Formats: sequence, structure tokens, C-alpha cells
Amino acid sequence: MSIEVGAKGRAETIVTEQNTAAAVGSGLVPVFATPYMVALMENAAVNALTPYMEEGQGSVGTHLDISHDSATPIGMKVWAEAEVTAVDGKALTFSVTAYDEAGVIGKGTHNRFIITVDRFLAKSEKKKEGR
Repeated sequence: MSIEVGAKGRAETIVTEQNTAAAVGSGLVPVFATPYMVALMENAAVNALTPYMEEGQGSVGTHLDISHDSATPIGMKVWAEAEVTAVDGKALTFSVTAYDEAGVIGKGTHNRFIITVDRFLAKSEKKKEGR
């Protein structure tokens, strides 16, 4: 794994009735929901890492510090861009920005951690033993 500062990823979608604040319950209005913007930002970060992942590796989000600054109505295209700004072993920091066709709608930072998928899932499943 040799992820470099400056690696970039992008993800996009169209605002539909299904990804609005009203539909997801994060608000009552039919505009692009913040939880979906967050997912778009994370997806962009994942896309930035995809070329660097080895067989059996993945990444998980560990922290987000973002703002959602502008509402986007149904029918508009939205996209997110992520850029690696720091690499500390398996810990990665990204600058993330979301846009619609009128401009920036949100921005911030996002942290991810590189995992071995099988080991990660096995550890997760062990939680069931303690309940």
C-alpha cells in the first residue's frame, strides 16, 4: 500500500425523492439530505483509495467534521470530491467538498482507516458473544 497525499476520488448522484431530508427523516423538507451528503463524501474518499487497495483490504470511516451549507432541490446533480491530505500508516485524512450545479454545498475533513476485511469482520462478529 502506497497511498500518497494528493490522491483524489469523486462520487455523484441526482437528488431524488428518496434521498431527501423528508424521506430519510433528517428534516421535513424535500431537499438533499445531510446523511446522503455524508455518504457521498465517504464514497468519494473510498473511490480515492480503490486503486491502492490490495486484495482483502478495505477502509472504514472513523471521523467526519463537515458542514452542510446550501440546500439542493430534487432534480439537481450533486457530487463530492475527496483528496488525501495526510497519511499516517493506515490512518488517512481527507479534505472533502460537496457540490451541486450551483456551487459548493458542504465541506470539511474525513478520516478513514485501512483494514483487512476478514479480520475486521471477525472482530465485529465477536461482539455478539458478549451480549
